[in-house]
Amino acid sequence: MRTLLWAERQKLRRSNIVWLAVFATVMVAAIVFLGGQEVYDGSRAIDKAGWYMTMMQVWATLFVLPAVIALLGSYMICREEQDDTIKSLRLIPVNEEKLTAAKMIVTFLFSVLIYLLLFIITFSVEAMLHFTDLPVEMVLGFLKAYFLDGVGIFFAISPIVALVSYMKKSYWLALVITEIFSFSGIFMSMSNTAKAFYPITAVYTISGYYDASTNQIILSCFSLLLCGCLSALILKGLKHSEES
Repeated sequence: MRTLLWAERQKLRRSNIVWLAVFATVMVAAIVFLGGQEVYDGSRAIDKAGWYMTMMQVWATLFVLPAVIALLGSYMICREEQDDTIKSLRLIPVNEEKLTAAKMIVTFLFSVLIYLLLFIITFSVEAMLHFTDLPVEMVLGFLKAYFLDGVGIFFAISPIVALVSYMKKSYWLALVITEIFSFSGIFMSMSNTAKAFYPITAVYTISGYYDASTNQIILSCFSLLLCGCLSALILKGLKHSEES
């Protein structure tokens, strides 16, 4: 498994998708920052300590990062099939189940790292604007929230990655489907029950963005766990379809 993880890491180093993800992260950070320049009641929204980190957590998840993470995950799984290198890998032979697992692990790590990058960007801006108004408890709270966002989003979008890979369609389809899936979270957030169960907004419940009851947190955890189990079942079918 260690060798497979190393190999997937080397493949990503030669890919432009990682840089696309970093660029998208920086761009959404810039757009939210510019949005904070508008004046309300005589003051800018960005001048309030914690506003930038809060807004970035919401808008990056609803519009950008899940789609980028899904794109990377499906790209990693689909590329051997589309580049017709899977036949060569079977001659080695390579354990395809472990290979797929390695790709999903790398996708998980990427999801966490991209959210930590987002935290570093937002914290740096917050520190430059009003360092003395940022209590340690607030910073650690946001760090925990962004970390949980990265973990939760991976589970939320994993069925889409698995489904696109199973269908053997273009990995760009994962980006389109996930973008619609994420944007729908705006409407699901209007209902307390729906926002706790819908995977994208369930991430907000677990990370602490929403004020949630214990039952809502349990429901959100169940929703994301269900997503993880569903993706595992689909990927298991992917392996069987390749061997048949």
